Amino acid sequence: MLSVLRNRTYLHLFAAQIVALVGTGLATVALGLLAYDLAGADAGSVLGTALAIKMLAYVGIAPVVTALAHRIPRRRLMAASDLTRAGVALTLPFVTEVWQVYVLIFVLQSASAAFTPAFQSVIPEVLPEERAYTRALSLSRLAYDTESLVSPVLAAALLALISYNWLFWGTAAGFLASAVLVVSAALPKRVRPEPVGQGGPEPFRSKQDRARPGGGVLARSVRGTRLFLAVPRLRAMLALDLAAAAASAMVIVNTVVYVRGPLGRPATDVPIALGAYGAGSMVVALLLPRVLDRLPDRTVMLPAAFGIVGLFGLLAALTAAGPGAWRWPVLLAVWAAFGAVGSLILTPTGRVLRDSVAAEELPAVFAAQFSLSHGCWLLTYPLAGWLGATLGLTAASAALGAVALASGVLAARAWRAVPGTTGPAAVAASGKRGGATVPG
Repeated sequence: MLSVLRNRTYLHLFAAQIVALVGTGLATVALGLLAYDLAGADAGSVLGTALAIKMLAYVGIAPVVTALAHRIPRRRLMAASDLTRAGVALTLPFVTEVWQVYVLIFVLQSASAAFTPAFQSVIPEVLPEERAYTRALSLSRLAYDTESLVSPVLAAALLALISYNWLFWGTAAGFLASAVLVVSAALPKRVRPEPVGQGGPEPFRSKQDRARPGGGVLARSVRGTRLFLAVPRLRAMLALDLAAAAASAMVIVNTVVYVRGPLGRPATDVPIALGAYGAGSMVVALLLPRVLDRLPDRTVMLPAAFGIVGLFGLLAALTAAGPGAWRWPVLLAVWAAFGAVGSLILTPTGRVLRDSVAAEELPAVFAAQFSLSHGCWLLTYPLAGWLGATLGLTAASAALGAVALASGVLAARAWRAVPGTTGPAAVAASGKRGGATVPG
C-alpha cells in the first residue's frame, strides 16, 4: 500500500491531508466541549445545528466553486482555502455565543467545500493506474481514520495539561502546514477533453449537456449532478452515502451526550469514544485493498449498509437498558463497528466515481458527490441532534436506523449485480468500455 508514496506529488498531497485532518480532529473534540459549555444538556442540538450549517455550505458552495475553478490554478485554490480555515480556527477560542459558532462554522466549511473536491479530483490524475489509485483511496481513508484515532488521543493528552480552547490553535497549525505542502506539490496539468469526433472518447452525457457542451457557470455547476443522477450505480452510491451518514452523525453529534450524560463519564473519555470509531474504520481501511483486488465494489459496499441497520438496533437496546458499568465497553464496541462498516462504504467511493465517467468529467462528478453526500449529512446531523435532545437517544437511534434500512434497500435496487464477474472485470461489464462510460 505504501508504494504509492514513492510518487513525490502524491506524498506531498497525502502529507497535507494528514496534518489538516489531525488539526480538524482537535477542533472536533474542542467544538463538542465548547458546545457543552455554551449549552449544557442541549449540546447535541447545538452541534446538530452547527453541523447542518456545515452541510449547507458543502451542498451550496462546492458545485459553484468547481464551476468557477477552471479559471483558478488548483494549487492556489487549495492553499487559499487552507489559509481561510486557519484564520477561522484562530477565532474560535474567543467565541462566547452560540450564534458566533454558527457563523464561523459556515465560513470554515465554505473553504473546505472549495478545497476537498479539488483535492479529490487531482489524485486520479497523479495516480492514473488502477492498483495505485485503489491503494491511494485506502491511504486516504486511513488518513481520515488516523484523524479519528490519533487526534482524540492527542486531544485527551493535551486536555490533561491545557484547556480545550488551546486545541483550536493546533487546528490552525494543521491548516497552515497543509497550505505549505500543497504549494510545494507539482500538480499535473488540467485534463483537457479532446473534441468528440477527433479521437477523444465520448463520456456519458445527458441530453442537455450534449446540446450545450460548454454553458455558463450555472450549467457547469449542475453538470456533475446531472451525470451523477444519470448513472444507476452512482444513484446507489448516493443511497449508500446516506446510510453511512446516519452512522457517523450519531457518533459525531451524540458522543459527548452519551459520555457526559447517561454514562456519567469525564470529558477525557469523549476523545476515547471517538477514537474507538476511528480504530474500527482504520482496521477496515488497512485490509480493504486486497479485498477489492478480488471482489467487486458492490459486493463490499451493499452489505455494509445493512450492517449499519443492525448496529442501530443494538445501540437502541443499549440506550434503553438500565445503568451499569458494562455500558461503556459496549458503547466503544458499537462505535468501532460503526467505523468499520462506514469505511466499507466510503473507501471504494473514488473507484466507483472514476470508473463511471471520462477523465475530464472527474472534477464535476467529485464535486457533485461531495455536495450530494454532504446533503445526506445535512439530513442526518439535525436528526441525530434534535431527536436526541427532544425525544431521547433511543428514538434517535430508531429513526436513523430506519433511514439506513431504506437507504440499503434503494441502493440494492439501483445497483444490479453483473453475473459472473468480480473485481475489475465487474467494472468493465457494468458500464465502462474503451474509455467511454454508459449508464450501469
